[in-house]
Amino acid sequence: MTLPFIRYNIDERPPLPTLLLFGLQWLAVMAVSAIIMGKVVAALHFTEPAAQFLYMQKVFFAIAVTLIAQITIGHRLPLVVGPAVILLVGIISSGTQDINTIYTSIMAGGLFLSLLCATGLFRHVAKLFTSRVVATILVLIALTITPTILKLLLTAPSPQQVPASLLFALILLLSMLAADRLLKGTWRSTLLVWALLGGSIASILLLPSSAPQQQTALPLFSSLFKDCTTTLSWDVGLILSFFICFIALAINDLGSIESIGKLLHPPGMENRLSRGMILTGLANILTGFLGVIGLVNFSLTAGIIASNGNASRYSFLPAALVMLVVAFMPPVVAFVWNVPAVVIGTILLHIMSLQLAAGLMVAFGANGFTFQDALIISIPVMTSVLVSYLPPEVAASFPRVLIPVASNGFVVGTLMVLLLEHVLLRHKK
Repeated sequence: MTLPFIRYNIDERPPLPTLLLFGLQWLAVMAVSAIIMGKVVAALHFTEPAAQFLYMQKVFFAIAVTLIAQITIGHRLPLVVGPAVILLVGIISSGTQDINTIYTSIMAGGLFLSLLCATGLFRHVAKLFTSRVVATILVLIALTITPTILKLLLTAPSPQQVPASLLFALILLLSMLAADRLLKGTWRSTLLVWALLGGSIASILLLPSSAPQQQTALPLFSSLFKDCTTTLSWDVGLILSFFICFIALAINDLGSIESIGKLLHPPGMENRLSRGMILTGLANILTGFLGVIGLVNFSLTAGIIASNGNASRYSFLPAALVMLVVAFMPPVVAFVWNVPAVVIGTILLHIMSLQLAAGLMVAFGANGFTFQDALIISIPVMTSVLVSYLPPEVAASFPRVLIPVASNGFVVGTLMVLLLEHVLLRHKK
């Protein structure tokens, strides 16, 4: 059955110019998630630029290979693939664990997920995840990542420059909220792309300290397979911790695939779901072997398809091929690495606010509680938590008259909820 707003269905091939245009759109969406998550995790593991660039190369490679496999032999649906936020939580929580132990645990988690789905046991595990459990997990993910977001927002050469960075982050966040309210269709669906581009340009112009640093000469092409694989190192406690993360990842993956199924009604959804989730597990074995963060299918795809009418899985191929080529081009990866940390932190704050809002929706949505209502609560909560974590020396660097307000999480959260409720997200009468 073809829905009236669908221009190109799952197995249709758009004309080549249209195919390339849609491919460029999918490339932009996936590149944003790869840049944000790849940069955050690479900075956690490495201080040397060469090691960080290699990490990003491997992230691009893993996404490209997984996407090609999913649209050809996996779920065979038009679904964006990207790094899993829940695994970022697992990596952050691993603390001082050896990097080989962390990614061995991700390999084990991928194998665990594939076996759960292949044996049919996952359907029994999924029954444990009631709406209250899912809501709590969504909220916990958002709050667990707040220290990482704060670290990105506080990245500045000196404490005196931190207030300007935080003010920039606040303006960018509010601009994203306003744009989300005003934009329609594809423009709204690709908001993160424009936030990354516009925020980077504005940051470089307004915050000179965030300007790109000159990089040493890099070869145009290089292999990413030399000395870059994980050496097996077991820690039972860490593996069990990642098993919990992977069950939550599986719930996310299940929801993403089902969201496209409910939108497009393709035949054989049960087999598509099984193959897709098994392949997600195999993809995480690959990422663990390469030593990078694991992957999951993203549910945001449904909104983009609904806005532009393109449900062709073949339109993902140009995006996957470009990412595959870029994975072997260090200069391109070094260029995207220069996205300012304050922009990455602000976009991650926006994403986690949406995640927190989604958790509130799962918990209270049945009582006429809308996503906008949830967002009006989630964003002040996230900003309040971040302000509460501010180091004393950072708070002391604010203008004296603002210190009592800007360093008080409760006051900042209250002002933010008043601004959202009565200005930016005011209900239309």
